[in-house]
Amino acid sequence: MKKVSFAIVGAASLALAACGGSGDDALGDEYEDAGEAQADALEDMADNATSEAEEERLEAAADRAEERGEKMEEAIDEADVNADGGATADVEGM
Repeated sequence: MKKVSFAIVGAASLALAACGGSGDDALGDEYEDAGEAQADALEDMADNATSEAEEERLEAAADRAEERGEKMEEAIDEADVNADGGATADVEGM
């Protein structure tokens, strides 16, 4: 089970690294999309669970994955990251 989650996170990380988007909106959206993709995979696994306890655990993990993606998106947006320059907008003018 953990191997599948790590594989999903690894694939999402590779997708983010390959992303050529610019600006904090694109970067934040990529994190949110990755969280949603991981949540979808976990929900699919929950649908195939062999016990109610396993199903509930997987659904809770899906909720956490989606929340992490949303929080990362919000944090990136609030930080006003300049994805091209790697600096925040406040520091950029110095």
